[in-house]
Amino acid sequence: MELLTKLEILADAAKYDASCASSGAPKRDSVGKSGLGASTGAGICHSFTPDGRCVSLLKILLTNFCQYDCQYCVNRRSSNVPRARFSPREVVDLTLDFYRRNYIDGLFLSSGIIRSADYTMEQLVQVARSLRDEHQFRGYIHLKTIPDADPRLISQAGQYADRLSVNIELPTDGGLQRLAPEKNAHTIKRAMGSIRLAQEEAESDRQAPGRAPAGQSTQMIVGADDADDRTILQTAQTLYGAYKLKRVYYSAFSPIPNSPSGLPAQAPPLLREHRLYQADFLMRGYGFQAEELFQAGGDLPLDIDPKLAWALAHRESFPVDLNRAPQALIARVPGIGMRNAKRLVELRRSRAIRYQDLARLRCPMDKVKPFVVVQDYRPALADSPSEQLRRALSPAPVQLALL
Repeated sequence: MELLTKLEILADAAKYDASCASSGAPKRDSVGKSGLGASTGAGICHSFTPDGRCVSLLKILLTNFCQYDCQYCVNRRSSNVPRARFSPREVVDLTLDFYRRNYIDGLFLSSGIIRSADYTMEQLVQVARSLRDEHQFRGYIHLKTIPDADPRLISQAGQYADRLSVNIELPTDGGLQRLAPEKNAHTIKRAMGSIRLAQEEAESDRQAPGRAPAGQSTQMIVGADDADDRTILQTAQTLYGAYKLKRVYYSAFSPIPNSPSGLPAQAPPLLREHRLYQADFLMRGYGFQAEELFQAGGDLPLDIDPKLAWALAHRESFPVDLNRAPQALIARVPGIGMRNAKRLVELRRSRAIRYQDLARLRCPMDKVKPFVVVQDYRPALADSPSEQLRRALSPAPVQLALL
């Protein structure tokens, strides 16, 4: 098979994996050194570093042949799709060629399971080792690990990759057992634990080789089973706490040709995926607990973002006096993010906060006004029923921004 045809098949097969961000990569450059590439330069998948720069990654599978028959996967054993397989050398050559053409800044590499978990993991490690040791490649490398592989192979992968990921696949053990019976939730979590342990050892011993310095991530499929948003976010919260994950990614289930009867016929609304990302951001950046984001039902509302939904359900906490409230509470005001909460606390050390200060910080005033008190402003709608406020603040069409 021609290389271009392989690339077309295996790049398309990789599009369902969302956990390919490059945030947190250590600084590597080739200035004054022998080497190729840098993970910190501005840049075929687009990702973003912590400071907001766009990074382009070659996102491919080593192969879409697979021994497993996971019902939700387009590359499952029984799926009737075109198959292809790269050799490790072909992946290395593609990565270097694409980098030299200024198409990419790094590589995201996953694979179906061929021969055995250990054999597949060895092939992935071989690609990363060749790039790092033989070609001195200093760009970003993200490897998808095989949970059933020997822990020593996963440890080797961490020596060469910036980030490792182990997909949890589904939010409940029961869902995984029903839709992917050849996979084991305990094995997946054990792999996550081994990566975390290696990272802790590297952190305590500076002489030890790096172990995936950009951390590890995972992905959950949304809508393939009957798990609600509450269950999904509670699972994510547990994973963050137990394994110190950098990110949990959410991927809306996409119906595939000739899919088994146990799967939904339609995809969940993409807005549901978006709301989960917003809620996840609140947990990681704002100190929210998963349970706080739900009142009666088990799903996040689609018409308003989860931060506004929380504020409407906790009217007793509002309006917030921005001249007195702690920074953490100010950050929970709809329309005020962490950065502006910090700026407001710094400002009030020198003088009282006024209405125009919020406007100058470019806060969305329609969203902020019902929830704050400043020196020269008190909301007229402070005592309005939550449903009335919800109707007033629900955008049409639905806005996708969360501050």
